[in-house]
Amino acid sequence: MIPRSIIKNIFLAITALGTNISFASGQAKEVTININFSKTYQTISNFGASDAWSCQFVGNWPDDKRNKIADLLFSRDTDANGSPKGIGLSLWRFNIGAGSAQQADQSGIKDEWRRAESFLNNDGSYNWQNQAGQMWFLKAAKKRGVNQFLGFSNSPPVQFTINGKAYATGGKVNIAPDKYNAFAIYLAKVVKGIEHTSKIKFDYISPINEPQWDWSDGGQEGCPYNNTEIAGLVRSISKEFINNKVSSKILVGEAGSINYLFSPGDKPGKGNQIKDFFKPGSANYIGDLPRVNTITAHSYFTTSPMASAIKARKALADSIAAIKGLNLWQSEYCILGDNASEIDGNKRDLGINAALYLASVIHTDLTVANVSAWQWWTAISAYDYKDGLIYIDKNKTDGSFYPSKMLWAMGNYSRFITPGAVRIDAAVSSATDKPLLTSAFINGKNLTVVIINTNADDVITGFDTNNTKVQFTSSYVTSQAAELMAAKITGIKNLVPARSIVTLTGIIK
Repeated sequence: MIPRSIIKNIFLAITALGTNISFASGQAKEVTININFSKTYQTISNFGASDAWSCQFVGNWPDDKRNKIADLLFSRDTDANGSPKGIGLSLWRFNIGAGSAQQADQSGIKDEWRRAESFLNNDGSYNWQNQAGQMWFLKAAKKRGVNQFLGFSNSPPVQFTINGKAYATGGKVNIAPDKYNAFAIYLAKVVKGIEHTSKIKFDYISPINEPQWDWSDGGQEGCPYNNTEIAGLVRSISKEFINNKVSSKILVGEAGSINYLFSPGDKPGKGNQIKDFFKPGSANYIGDLPRVNTITAHSYFTTSPMASAIKARKALADSIAAIKGLNLWQSEYCILGDNASEIDGNKRDLGINAALYLASVIHTDLTVANVSAWQWWTAISAYDYKDGLIYIDKNKTDGSFYPSKMLWAMGNYSRFITPGAVRIDAAVSSATDKPLLTSAFINGKNLTVVIINTNADDVITGFDTNNTKVQFTSSYVTSQAAELMAAKITGIKNLVPARSIVTLTGIIK
């Protein structure tokens, strides 16, 4: 009998050439995926990642290398075999720095890679030549077809903070109420200044980040807020944007954990953010402000074990559903710490283990929490941690780069599930040792199905589309042996290799 590993390698080699292949019964478990086109859920806004912290340096690397990195993140082109050259992100997050980089060692942030420049000078003027490396990636994203952009602030500019630093003292808010308007004016000028110099408009502004944390250790730029302080700042920004005809939408939340959105949590005055910000009658109600209709949270600390992850996300989805018109985004994630002994965030993992874990997080956020956007933290990392889609040498002027399987795992979603796609019901009718995680999306006549197989064995999938005629046209495999590798398909049944993520695309007839 031919070993399964050899069968798999033969499959990968043949499908890469666009050839359909049949499998004898008994070689892999068969399951049926039921797709219900009449049962719809959220509309997808985007898949994204951020430029913190490495783009400030990598954006100044030699052209050949920085362009190859940009291709991996943003390109929607394919190679001669039909495999994607990049993961086609649909949103790019730009870190609007607070000016700790200009302060250098006086900033109190020891690691210069975690400082950030500001456009604001001490005399009140603006220098649009600052943040040059980040601006290069912003333009590179636009050039490759990204059309949604978000500017986020970890801290107000140091000129407006209470302690003159880009991190807090004693875990207290680092901006006084009489500086809210100055911060709002700054953000409005940044939106207009970047649009004027680069022809790129920020569709979204996110003025706070993980307000529940103390941000007092000087590890990076950061500022804590309670809900009342957030509401006051957002009101100031909204007023300034209206007065200056800035059309960027204002995102609220960026909660350090999803639990702070729907429960009191362990930080007094910093939880229950959905009700506090968007339930009419609340003292901190801001749901009536123009262009404020999205709340964001980070999936940290809630992804393991799976039963707990699902329970929390069901509670979150129910809380969101209770507020008419409110959108939910998962706006930052990387693999942290010890996740119920399932995976540890320490140490880089360029292989399939971290990729499968990441894919399961994306799947659960999309199918249980019903998030309409999913965004990764650092697109490019110089650290020995599971926080990067692409890793680099920690070198400010040049170096090597190393794409991870997490990049391609995210690409199974970001490359094929385009803005405006609607999630539809997809259920697996028979069991495997570990559940086959499946989600489906339609955008016009286009169908995309993403399947995660964490089992040690291959699985063959058939489909029940409830009398809706579908022709699957392509398959894309991410595994230890493949990185979004294209495979043409003509049969009804399709193989999902062991420990892989497979995306199937097709046409609804």
